[in-house]
Amino acid sequence: MEVRLRAYAPYSRFQVGAAVETTDGRMFAGCNVENAAYPEGTCAEAGAIAAMAAAGAREIRRVVVCGGLDTPCTPCGGCRQKIREFAGPDTTVTMVSPQGGVLLVRTLADLLPDSFGPGSLS
Repeated sequence: MEVRLRAYAPYSRFQVGAAVETTDGRMFAGCNVENAAYPEGTCAEAGAIAAMAAAGAREIRRVVVCGGLDTPCTPCGGCRQKIREFAGPDTTVTMVSPQGGVLLVRTLADLLPDSFGPGSLS
């Protein structure tokens, strides 16, 4: 929730924060970073995953996403696929309000059914 307040969102003014917990218990956070060339922005989930990868972690246990409203801020399609790269279909994704209340809990399989993941290339 705290990292959401650090988001750089001068265009949409929609701040998002995300955190991933790895299987060894480490936490990595990210926030959305917009860009004047709109498609070049970065989602909060992607930022958290990048921080995780930079630290050498490779497996996500769970994900939390915090948007600025009292309605669930679910990961976009691209971020669902990014999460899938490091998490299995049964991984929990929890969407919370800015105050920390749980708004929605889904598995990655719920959000990205019949997903294409690393095992699909074996």
